[in-house]
Amino acid sequence: MDKHENPTDQNSIRERETEILVLGSGIAGLAAAFAADRAGADVTLATKAQRPEEASTWWAQGGIAVARDNPDQFKQDIVEASSATADEDAVDVLVENATEAVRDVLVETIGIEFDTDGEAFDYTQEAAHEEPRILHINAETGKHIHVPFLNYVAEETGVEILEDTAALELLRHEGQVYGATLERDGDWEPTFAGSTILATGGIGALYPTSTNPDGATGDGIAMAALAGADVSNMEYVQFHPTACTTEDGTFLISEAVRGEGGLLRNGNDRRFMPEYHDDAELAPRDVVARAVKAEREKTGEVYLDVSPFDFVGHFPELAVKCEEHGIEWTSGIPVSPAQHFLCGGIDVDDRGQTTLTDLYAVGECACTGVHGANRLASTSLLEGLVWGLRAGEDAVGSSVARIEPPELLERDPDLPSNFARQKFNRLQRVMDEQVGIERSTGGLKRAQGILRRLKGEVDAYVRTRTSRSLYELRSASVVSLLVSRAAVENESSVGCHYLTDENDSQEQAPVESTPES
Repeated sequence: MDKHENPTDQNSIRERETEILVLGSGIAGLAAAFAADRAGADVTLATKAQRPEEASTWWAQGGIAVARDNPDQFKQDIVEASSATADEDAVDVLVENATEAVRDVLVETIGIEFDTDGEAFDYTQEAAHEEPRILHINAETGKHIHVPFLNYVAEETGVEILEDTAALELLRHEGQVYGATLERDGDWEPTFAGSTILATGGIGALYPTSTNPDGATGDGIAMAALAGADVSNMEYVQFHPTACTTEDGTFLISEAVRGEGGLLRNGNDRRFMPEYHDDAELAPRDVVARAVKAEREKTGEVYLDVSPFDFVGHFPELAVKCEEHGIEWTSGIPVSPAQHFLCGGIDVDDRGQTTLTDLYAVGECACTGVHGANRLASTSLLEGLVWGLRAGEDAVGSSVARIEPPELLERDPDLPSNFARQKFNRLQRVMDEQVGIERSTGGLKRAQGILRRLKGEVDAYVRTRTSRSLYELRSASVVSLLVSRAAVENESSVGCHYLTDENDSQEQAPVESTPES
């Protein structure tokens, strides 16, 4: 059988054994598979995606940060952006491995050609970074890294790739994981593995407006939590301040645009960010996102003014995307906050090990502690790369063992075709209204009640029916409850977690500065 198993070649999935099972094909999953293969392991990578753009990495715009010659400042920026909640030991791991991981894997092995200003790399600056340190390719760095990396793993390694293949359940017994039940085209079978690495991405599908792909339903987090793994920092859901939403969907306007000089203006054509933070447009994401939300509510709109610099010259692909969506960027790009990243996730150590034996987690589904309550721009690709490499290497060596897989039933009539979509819409409304960029204690408690009832409904259906859409809905309901529960338990606003009842008496006070016209 070809190592790259496409569902068009074989519709049904088969039972298999593999030393390393990686679930997810973004930068974290690819890095884990790459490292395990380089260490000599037998590796299988299963992904729900059929196209690169179905992985979150493809959508990353800004770039990938490196330490350059000032690692102490890089560490300080990460910690400060997190409101001093980041795990400094984890930040040390990220910073100390950043430059070498990018050089070794992305530049020298994969051959990624980052933008240059001649012979040297063209480092750009983004929000809350004290200096330019972001490697980038236009403003669509993610896809320019993801596609070559995916092609390299598929063509130059021994990794077997299973496309359009979802993980439904982890195979586990008494605190140990033995692989996962995989599904394709309505069939499912167990894959037994020595080590299993979750790299399933984020939770964007839990919100009506997100910069994530539609398949970001939190599967890995839900499977791990249901298996008994610890999760951390689930209340810290980051909203990107500058997303552009049109009838054709939502797309990200990279922070690099503000780094080059883009200015945020409200419906009165007034620049407002200097009133909210000394760093204005380059303030931490949570500050900018709440400011954009507030100004939209006050004045009706917010737009990103790109006239202060050569927008087409710096961001040609983004300019084309604006035109494709009917945006006249010369008059400003309309923006609003959108769900972007989960700073928490499955609790892991510095090698990506979870609290369950032989289970690892990397990328956005994992909580390394690096981001704390708020993520610094352009550190997500880097974290996925660094922890993916470390987990892939560390996971090698566990022997494959078999257990009796759970029985998944399909004995009741199929649900209506729009069943999952209707439940998702209900879940998204609750998350948007009560567990969004701003929360209240009462709203969070109301959300929990609704989400508990929804999960109860879904659990009842899962007991007698098996389908990918139903299991994705279960994942979303589990993760929604984890987020709302963590938010209720955290009574203090910090970073992405902002409680209106705590802050009603002290609204975001303007700093002492004169707004620029």
